[in-house]
Amino acid sequence: MTSVMTAYFTPISFSLWDQNPEDFADQLGQSFRETGFAVIQDHPLPQAMIDRAMSATRDFFDLPDATKAAYYQPDGAGQRGYTPFATENARNAEAADLKEFWHTGRVLPPDAPFQDVMKETPEVREIPGFDAATRAFYSALDGFGATLLKGVAHHLGLAEDWFDDRIKWGNSILRLLHYPPQMTPPPAGSVRAGAHEDINVITLLLGAEEAGLEVLHRSGTWLAVNPPPGALVINCGDMLQRLTGGLLPSTTHRVVNPAPERSRFPRYSTPFFLHFNPDVLIRPLPVCLAQGGRDAPPITALDYLLERLREIGLITD
Repeated sequence: MTSVMTAYFTPISFSLWDQNPEDFADQLGQSFRETGFAVIQDHPLPQAMIDRAMSATRDFFDLPDATKAAYYQPDGAGQRGYTPFATENARNAEAADLKEFWHTGRVLPPDAPFQDVMKETPEVREIPGFDAATRAFYSALDGFGATLLKGVAHHLGLAEDWFDDRIKWGNSILRLLHYPPQMTPPPAGSVRAGAHEDINVITLLLGAEEAGLEVLHRSGTWLAVNPPPGALVINCGDMLQRLTGGLLPSTTHRVVNPAPERSRFPRYSTPFFLHFNPDVLIRPLPVCLAQGGRDAPPITALDYLLERLREIGLITD
């Protein structure tokens, strides 16, 4: 049964970060501990930049299927470029998700590490301004995510810059998501995005105002997330959960099919999956184990990513 319990997602104003970093960090951390999610309003991302990225997103998904398919890289595990409709599935799910998406990755300078792991993002020739708009959006989300992790570090009692070097070359991804209109009833058992957890450290999401995002609370109740217009939804990923021994949980969430009156409208969202550098060794922090966190064997961020990509069907070897 789904229940709208908005008290769990009371928006946190980012203006508090400048006024009282400890208070902001406490609110962010407590929201993460309770639900694995937080809602941030008054963020610094310029609306004009967001609008340009969203316009480019809509223009791309309006292209003919054959044109979009030219940007699909079957051997790339969906990490860059285009992934066609109904390709990805949630872990252990039989039905494919009812979505298509585009991935923009980090632009590496020639002397940067991890060139063999982090491939280039294809340039979209058909839409002038697509590359510039999406890369600017990527950079802004990457920077804001780093700031939010300073708040997480405060909350955990770590040095404020603890995450900085560990995410500098992170294999982070901007996903442009399109859930097409449902002109006829969808297949039985399908949802727009099946119940899943995110792989990465934290996810920054714009576009959750359109109903559908739900979070599974530890009480067993599905909670609808309905942020104010323009607010960012932030959630913990598997990597942060492992690092904190489960104190900051990677919570199961899904995107359910819309109500009949909304089924003929498309849904767009733009999650940014912030990752550690590929060689970062993820192991539960002693400070978290001391608070009752669960221990787990160390694993590199790259190995953890590959393990999860196999589970969701993007790597099939």
